[in-house]
Amino acid sequence: MAPRQGTPAETSGLFRPTTFTLDNGMEVVVVENHRAPVVSHWVWYKVGTADSPPGKSGLPHYLEHLMFRGTERIPPGEFSKIVARLGGTDNAMTSYDFTAYFQNIARDRLATVMEMEADRMVNLRITEDIARTERDVIIEERRQRIDNEPAALLSERLAAVQYLNHPYRLPVIGWLHEIESFTRDDALAFYRRWYAPNNAVLVVVGDITADELRPLAEASYGAIAPRPVPERRRVREPEQQATRTVELRDSRVRQPSVTLSWLAPNYRSDDGGRADALEVAAELFGSGTTSRLYRALVVEQGVAAGAGAGYRGTSLDPTTFRAYASPRPGKTLAEVEEALFAEVARLRDEGPSEEEVARVRRRMLAEATYARDSLYLAARVFGAALTAGQTVEDVESWPERIARVSARAVHEAVREVLRPETLVIGRLLPQDGEDRS
Repeated sequence: MAPRQGTPAETSGLFRPTTFTLDNGMEVVVVENHRAPVVSHWVWYKVGTADSPPGKSGLPHYLEHLMFRGTERIPPGEFSKIVARLGGTDNAMTSYDFTAYFQNIARDRLATVMEMEADRMVNLRITEDIARTERDVIIEERRQRIDNEPAALLSERLAAVQYLNHPYRLPVIGWLHEIESFTRDDALAFYRRWYAPNNAVLVVVGDITADELRPLAEASYGAIAPRPVPERRRVREPEQQATRTVELRDSRVRQPSVTLSWLAPNYRSDDGGRADALEVAAELFGSGTTSRLYRALVVEQGVAAGAGAGYRGTSLDPTTFRAYASPRPGKTLAEVEEALFAEVARLRDEGPSEEEVARVRRRMLAEATYARDSLYLAARVFGAALTAGQTVEDVESWPERIARVSARAVHEAVREVLRPETLVIGRLLPQDGEDRS
């Protein structure tokens, strides 16, 4: 194999990528995986729902839909059909901090999809009819995925109450009345403001080397001139001083649940290893059937049908640590909530043992090893990290950092984060469920 162009990450590494930057400022990450002659090709834009203009929540998601509606070269609706005829699959996603577009394709068809993706980076064409039609599609999507799903409604309200000021309080898809206000001009203005090669990251994972990818990237994306892109300015969250409660009652609820959500530091803002410790804490506290919550609430006490916890440290701004549970038939939500709070208090007050943390670290590192075989996971990890202010080195050093997390670090992190001042309690109940007033 010829020597790689670019700069390999300077650590023992998780995925051991090669990186380079095009002359127009577009970052490129290449992760080799030669198990099959296929590649996963992703373009990540550093803009998401938290960057929505005031009164236009969800506009980035609207633009994501419109990106499939054609250019002068590709007629409306043909992009995905062309990918399918080439034997590939494609899709896109919008989150708070990014918008991403991807194709999974045979390596000998990669140049074609790169040309297509580069084309719609600068040549999007939207008619008034297409803009109205796609707006109606999103309204229907919101009704199906959010308004008709009580659990989704509660999650939306939890975020709106969790963040007093920060735009993470907005729904990714947008509020219905604001979606209804979207126009063609709104979408095009947003497109011209944020979609540029110098505001994008290209991640390609699969049967290709950086030497092979670079000329393809230069011929497609490298031909696009950079444009001025505004700084991402987010309002700061004020200090929170009170527990808040959200209770949603709905006749469609068949499985009640309770969610506890605390504000938490993210990787970008963390300067003391708390994010690594919180990852370990979430794993030992609520990941899988061997976790503390599952063993205590489901197996030992028998009050819960399910229980777990989660933490997402990859975000541009402060994130959340959550724990949740749902009652077993014959048990009340009050009973499972009391048991959940008791386990939170035990973790916060006593902390885990070194043996427990060591076991969880080994499991996390083993799972990370298996992740190297996944084209999707490698692309997702790098794209989400780089659009949230992290670096390739941050991703690659993750195994080393997790291996150093101690029981004391976990205990200190949960004591700092699991505080009542930043807690939001979310309850989902049937319309005629137990009275909690």
